[in-house]
Amino acid sequence: MARMYSRHKGKHGSKHPPIKKVPKWLKYKKEDVINLVVDLAKQRYSSAMIGTILRDSYGIPDVKVITGKTISQIMKENNLYPSLPEDLMNLLRKAVNVYEHLRKNKKDKNSLRNLQNLESKIRRLVKYYKKVKVLPKDWTYSPEEAKLIVQR
Repeated sequence: MARMYSRHKGKHGSKHPPIKKVPKWLKYKKEDVINLVVDLAKQRYSSAMIGTILRDSYGIPDVKVITGKTISQIMKENNLYPSLPEDLMNLLRKAVNVYEHLRKNKKDKNSLRNLQNLESKIRRLVKYYKKVKVLPKDWTYSPEEAKLIVQR
């Protein structure tokens, strides 16, 4: 008989609580959490890093349950969200690092293949973001431009 697996196999990783309500022990109010997110965003942390800091340093388990908005939504409302989406920016950073590695190690064929796969992911993501009008229609990926964007 086939076994049914949950989304997380095993006991590793972070799991969200099954009940989506504000814990009674939480001492932070909605406005406090929003202010914390804004302050951390002003320090140029990514939304993922802000969530980690809030969880580990402040004991805030889930921003969306408390505020009704995601961290990214709060950042966008306060004009603190980066011009490029974070997932695309992370891929661009990774591609720039692989390019630098390949400049020094010209015979590394595995890294060359990884770069090709990475650029394919970037092109697919750019295509999606153009379709949903997050990026302008004339935005294109090039390694030189990516390096300039990442250095900012």
